[in-house]
Amino acid sequence: MEPADVDVRPAHAVPWEDVRTVLDSRADGRRCSCQRWKMQPGESWASVGAEALAARLREQVGCDDPDATTTAGLVAYLDGEPVGWCAVEPRSVYGRLLRNARVPWDGRDEDRSDAGVWAVTCVLTRARYGGRGIATALAAAAVEHARRSGARAVEAYPMTTTAALPVEMHPGTVAMFAAAGLRPVVPPTARRVVMRLEL
Repeated sequence: MEPADVDVRPAHAVPWEDVRTVLDSRADGRRCSCQRWKMQPGESWASVGAEALAARLREQVGCDDPDATTTAGLVAYLDGEPVGWCAVEPRSVYGRLLRNARVPWDGRDEDRSDAGVWAVTCVLTRARYGGRGIATALAAAAVEHARRSGARAVEAYPMTTTAALPVEMHPGTVAMFAAAGLRPVVPPTARRVVMRLEL
């Protein structure tokens, strides 16, 4: 199936239940609710808990606010069914990414707090819907969403290996981001690479 068959919408414009349907289909999505890179110093999965993390995402998505114009991500639909999620926002909102992650910063001298650079931190396809072009469609839609929102660049930090565990594949793959126009900006590590597109 071609990615063009996938309908991608901003998460603030869809029901919260559709976001949960996608995330709850995967144990890692249910546990994290795309908060890994947003947790505060000293917080852990256990200290915050899955319900509180989901409540944070619900607020960040903005689906309960009829006046919301920004959101934490995108939801993909196939034949009207929610089948994919992509987290994409200004890189500066991902505090833990700025503080603790090594991959995005090795070999680069860059202002980490630059809100003009957006980051795609998670791409998740609902269980049983893999291999249908959903993740690739989400990557392309993330680039366009960032562009429309005023980003001057968009980055992703995908896996470079197929030996990763399924739970480790949430950053996406090199191929899906290459199809969206992103290119490596530093030599890859054994497992990850920084990819970027100037907008």
